[in-house]
Amino acid sequence: MTQYPISPSGRARAEGALFGLFIGDALAMPAHWYYNTAALRKDYGTISDYLKPRNPHPDSILWRSHYTVPDPRFDILHDQARFWGKPGIHYHQFLKAGENTLNLKLCRLLLHSLLEKNGYDPDDYLKRYIAFMTTPDSHRDTYVEEYHRHFFARLAEGRSPRKCGIQEKHIGGLVGLVPIIVYYRHEPQTAARAARNHLALTHRGPRMERSADFLIDTLLRVFQGESLQEVLMSGMKTQINPLFGHPFAKWLEQPDDVVVGRRLSTACYVEDAVPAVIYLANQSAEHPVRGLVVNTNLGGDNAHRGALLGALLGSANGLASFPERWVEGLEDSVALRKHIRDVSTSSNNGSFPDDVN
Repeated sequence: MTQYPISPSGRARAEGALFGLFIGDALAMPAHWYYNTAALRKDYGTISDYLKPRNPHPDSILWRSHYTVPDPRFDILHDQARFWGKPGIHYHQFLKAGENTLNLKLCRLLLHSLLEKNGYDPDDYLKRYIAFMTTPDSHRDTYVEEYHRHFFARLAEGRSPRKCGIQEKHIGGLVGLVPIIVYYRHEPQTAARAARNHLALTHRGPRMERSADFLIDTLLRVFQGESLQEVLMSGMKTQINPLFGHPFAKWLEQPDDVVVGRRLSTACYVEDAVPAVIYLANQSAEHPVRGLVVNTNLGGDNAHRGALLGALLGSANGLASFPERWVEGLEDSVALRKHIRDVSTSSNNGSFPDDVN
């Protein structure tokens, strides 16, 4: 059995959190939004390495989805729009094994912005986001979530980019907080403020804010030296955050697919998705490989759930806890490694532009 360092260094924890973010998403990508786990096993077996997605996707809802271009300047699907309204289309049909889904590609944009602007600059990120989404072939995802569609519809109406966020409830909105928390981890108040500002650009509302509070608090406490399991068990005991308001202690002896699948939905809504991350992180706090493999094969929104789970497990166990094949197998891993290293070792002045409101 692989032996992990008992106490990873601060840099190893930071790199582990960021690599875990991308690994958890890429590992789950081919089985993303499979709700029938028997179909998942039939198509892929037990997933433990990066795989290419395949059509048909038995649980795809693209056949009943519609996309309308709000303005030719703000087309975000381009030639992918022709697949909407057709049955069996995989959401990520053109991605390669080890490639990340759209929201994680945006995390790479955020890494670039943090490094080039020497800190968090929401206007710089928004400029990059808009350019990326409106440039043909910048991403090859066939599906774009509701928040992207609403953002660009509002932008087409003439709203300021900072005013295009909507009331949201999907776990995918949380993945972009991780690079910011890592970057400002030595300045907790700045980390929390910048992360909440970033969330408000696209995902507003109390459900998202509660979920962000969980992620911010947990990662910062782990970076400061607390064990991940201690932080999670403390949350379960105090239940200060309502997301901990489940009978986790009773669930710990139950099979994973009973807890995440019956007790909690595998869908993307934060009310169940974040507690599912809490449960899986607690169960695999010292076993990140097991945790990410289990999460992947539970289906549902396993990609975004896996990204957050990977970040938590990586922060606790460090980069060395992930197999090298997972690190090297990510798309453009050499460049990603450099950006992650640079963000993990950056010094910053703790400042960024005014709050999003």
